[in-house]
Formats: sequence, structure tokens, C-alpha cells
Amino acid sequence: MAMTSRCGIYGKCLSLLGVATSTVLRSASFRAISVHWESLGIPYQELDLFCSVCASKPAMRFTVSTLLAVLAAREAAGHAIFQQLWVDSVDYGTQCNRVPGSNTPVTNVGSNDVRCNVGGTRGVKGKCPVAAGSTVTVEMHQQPGDRSCGSEAIGGAHYGPVMVYMSKVPDASTADGSTGWFKVFEDSWSKKSGGGSGDNDNWGTKDLNACCGKLDVKIPSDLAPGDYLLRAEVIALHTAGSSGGAQLYMSCYQLTVSGTGSATPATVRFPGAYKASDPGILVNIHAALSTYVSPGPAVYAGGTSKVPGSACTGCAATCKAGAGKTGTVITAPAPTSAAGGDAGNSGPDSTSGTDGCQVQAFGQCGGNGYSGCTSCGSGLTCKAVSPPYYSQCVSA
Repeated sequence: MAMTSRCGIYGKCLSLLGVATSTVLRSASFRAISVHWESLGIPYQELDLFCSVCASKPAMRFTVSTLLAVLAAREAAGHAIFQQLWVDSVDYGTQCNRVPGSNTPVTNVGSNDVRCNVGGTRGVKGKCPVAAGSTVTVEMHQQPGDRSCGSEAIGGAHYGPVMVYMSKVPDASTADGSTGWFKVFEDSWSKKSGGGSGDNDNWGTKDLNACCGKLDVKIPSDLAPGDYLLRAEVIALHTAGSSGGAQLYMSCYQLTVSGTGSATPATVRFPGAYKASDPGILVNIHAALSTYVSPGPAVYAGGTSKVPGSACTGCAATCKAGAGKTGTVITAPAPTSAAGGDAGNSGPDSTSGTDGCQVQAFGQCGGNGYSGCTSCGSGLTCKAVSPPYYSQCVSA
């Protein structure tokens, strides 16, 4: 959106809040806009989302509190979960995935939750069998169990890179993610001619949406056989202009890799691989970008990178849920809680799974399709702010 158009829409939106905008409109500068925007207690990175809400409800007079509630509902609608896994076009569903209990993002890159999401230290029984050199396809959708292509895999203008890591472990069903990780795939960012702001550029998440939530990932052919965790991750950057604003969505799949390779790639640790100040995490994508570098290490030499904005290929283009072969996992003994569980948090939405969990202030606790924690922390109650779509924990 051109800046003059953006400023004009911004003024109309603020007029609904009863805010004088003549100074903003005369200056037509992003800095002047952001000052007025933040005076309302709303990050300026939400400008586009705010204006889209105003445009969809032109007759409604907003107060700051009602606006924030609408923004919260829109924001939650964009949350997503990596769920299913395909191996060489065979559908294994969620059998080997430590599926998160909620589509709420992790925001604290210093938390153990950044390994395999909240509650991700607990394994599942299944391990997906994968031959080194074969292709797995990760699949993301906004709501648990929804594999339709009718809605975006991750919506709400949640633009950012998609990355996949692997970690060699003794037993994928009990590993807690504290072992070293190496990056095997990346679909990050590329400049789009005439795009203006970074929002309009090519991003990995836009490729996810174009491919019905699926991206193909080659398993390096030289990997040593054995058990691995595969960590698929999106970093949404729509609110990443301030520290702690980036939203990380990840899931860990349990694999048993076969082959004759012997490679042991160099690794990084989670937490530790990312810092809140990394330029790939602390970035304003609502301004024009001349470059963008994803956080973490470079892709391992045996891995692959997808050119952002390129066409869907392979299983990502042709595989359809319910229309092909389904796979059978390797079954391990029932896992117990792994060591090294997180006593920290992932921000205001942090929970500890769905058993004995507690959602903190302003975290999601209910709504259509929501399957996460529904119990609010002390002094809080779960309130519908955009029924029936979204409920959040607020002061009782």
C-alpha cells in the first residue's frame, strides 16, 4: 500500500476513535503516524491490521478497548500449528508429531519452549520411518485437524521465514530437544519488484499458504542412520519491530532415519541459537527491506533452500489429504516426561500442556476450533471477546 494511501486510511481509522489527525495527515510521515499510533497503546506494526478492521466495519465507532479486543481476535485467527507429515508422498498424519496443545506462539527465545513448543519435551509413541535422501513434507494449518485449503495455513498477515532443523538423538520418543540442532531447510525472504514495504515481498509463509500449508524438505543423504527430531518452524514478523514481538510457531516430529551415511553436522542449541536482538527476529517488515537474514545457522551443506515466491512442487503441489497412501509408524514404548522440561515461559500465553495448565493474562482460553488450555491463572477469568471465535483470560 502506498504511503499516501496508508496515511489516508490511518486518519479515517483514528477519526473513529475521536483522535485529531490533521497533524498526521499534513506530515504524511511514518514517524508521525507511529507516534500517534503508539499513543493509543497499540504497536504501530499493527497499522495494516487495524485499518483492515476499520475498513470491514466502517459504521462502527471503536474505543481503544473494543479495538484491542477485535485485534486480539484477528491475531488469534492467524495462529497456526505444524501438524501432519508426509514421507515420499505417503501421509503419516500426526502419528509421529508432538502436536502442541495450542496454536499460540512462543515469543521468548530464551525459553526451553523454543525447542519443541510448550509441552514439547514429552514424546509420543510413533516414529516415522525415513530413508536418508528422501523427502518429507511438513504441513501447517490454523486449527487442529483442519487440512482444508479453503483458508490460509497461517493468516493474519503473519509473514516470515520457514525453517526446518534436525537433531540426532538416542531415542526420538524420549528426547527432550536439549541436544544439538542443524538446519536442513529454509524458505526465507526475497525482494519483490515494486513491492514497497516488506509486507509485500516474498516470504516463506506466503509459500506455505500458496501450497495448502505444505513444504517439501529433503533429508540429507549423508546423514548417519538412527533417531532424529525434526523441528519445523515459522517465525512471524508482523509485530517484530519491538523486542519480544516476533512469534515462533514450531512442532517436533520423531523420525527413524535409515541409510549408510556417517555425517555429523555442526550444531547449535535451543535456547541459545537465537537472540531477541538478532536482525532476523527484531525487524520492522512494514518498512522497505533491502535485505533480510534468517536467524540461526546457515543451512547444512546437504540440506536445501527454497526460493521464496517460487512455485509449489513435489508433494507440496500434488499431495491431498485422504486421497493417497497412508503410512504406519514405528511404535515405541509409551514415553514418559523427558528430562530438562521448561520451568520458564514463552510469554503471556504460556501454558504447561493441557493437564493442570494455566493460561496467563490475555492468552487465548477458548473459541471455535480451539483445543488448548482453558483454565486461566489466579485472579483471571476466561471471557469471550469476539464470540464465538475467540476468548481470552482477563482480570476477574
